[in-house]
Amino acid sequence: MENTNQTAPICQSCGMPIAKSEDFGTNMDNSRNQEYCTYCFQKGNFTWPNATLDQFVGKLVSMHDQMGMTEEEARKMASENLPKLKRWAK
Repeated sequence: MENTNQTAPICQSCGMPIAKSEDFGTNMDNSRNQEYCTYCFQKGNFTWPNATLDQFVGKLVSMHDQMGMTEEEARKMASENLPKLKRWAK
């Protein structure tokens, strides 16, 4: 069931809106994690555990076509928003 609420939670690692229950990551017990998406968090662990913020920005920028953005737009968006998310906030 899709969440059509515009206040859908966002992944606190990559910023992706989490609109469907299957988009949520999983905890060690396979329950849904409420903070991270399935691309970033599976079975209680980050899928890219040793990534730095800069590496993660680069990873998102490399997916700019899939996000419907130019490389410059994706870099600006990722650089401005990722540091505000729980995983990256200092």
